[in-house]
Parts: sequence; structure tokens; C-alpha cells
Amino acid sequence: QVQLVESGGGLVQAGGSLRLSCVASGSGDNINSMSWYRQAPGKQRNLVATVTSGGSTNYADSVKGRFTISRDNAKNTVYLQMNSLNPEDTAVYYCKADVTTRSRFPYAVWGRGTQVTVSS
Repeated sequence: QVQLVESGGGLVQAGGSLRLSCVASGSGDNINSMSWYRQAPGKQRNLVATVTSGGSTNYADSVKGRFTISRDNAKNTVYLQMNSLNPEDTAVYYCKADVTTRSRFPYAVWGRGTQVTVSS
């Protein structure tokens, strides 16, 4: 089964930038879309951005123009470049991969999450 390893979270001042990385490994299954979600304290987990295997992207309205999702298919890695960060971006960020086995059985894999904290 595919496994996800996240990195890049941390503490940053308002207006600053961070880049999150998520590496998928450990399986010969086909990875389709890869996504970033986030969950702030007391709030639901929301989709931030997604990228397909062909490079098509979608973003939540709250991050359009500030965040950029990209992927390196050769490395099975997805990135989230976060610019112009503000305290409302403070959350645990989760990586998710939508996967299909060679038998065409679909499943989803989640990372453990990485904390992003934006100070005022």
C-alpha cells in the first residue's frame, strides 16, 4: 500500500512563506490525484488544493492566488507552496493520495499531518 511522508511545516510570521512536501512510496499502485487538506482548531477539515496525475489543479477560494500545488510524478511527490501567509492559515495540513491498484481497486491514503503556525 502507498505510504505518505510529509515535511515542511513550522512557525512563520504573517506575510511569510512555507513549502510543504509529501512523498508517496512503498507501492506499485497507481497514484491518481494528490491533495492537501487542513484543519484548524475547532473547525472541520477542508480541502485546500488538489492536483491530478496530468497536472490539472484546483484550489479553495480562500487560498487562490497565494498557494500553489505542484507534483513531480517521477518522485511521487506533491508540494504546496504557501505565500502571503496570515494567521487564518494556521492549521494542521494533511496530504492525501487517491490510489488505484492494478486490479483497479480504489483507495485513499492520508498522511499524519504537519502543523503550520502563522504568527501575527
